[in-house]
Amino acid sequence: MTPSHFSFTAAFALGSMGLAFHRTHLLSALLCLEGMMLSLYIALSLWALQLETTGFSATPMFLLAFSACEASAGLALLVAASRAHGSDHLQSLNLLRC
Repeated sequence: MTPSHFSFTAAFALGSMGLAFHRTHLLSALLCLEGMMLSLYIALSLWALQLETTGFSATPMFLLAFSACEASAGLALLVAASRAHGSDHLQSLNLLRC
């Protein structure tokens, strides 16, 4: 495994571990998701460069567009939750209560 592959794999693993173990604030969960998506984007971009194919080069751009949509939807949920509940603690959010 090359050092670049190891660093992107480690970044994705750290993001997923942060998402799994440090779920106190909604903002930290969103940052972990964004870090995972960016590590996937860079890994797919380097993979397309290594394969030297033009047909595969659009895939990282689609992933980047979807991660931007995910980030904007997550920030909208963060603003709505902080206005409704007063904080972004995940323990204070109750999905059964309107």
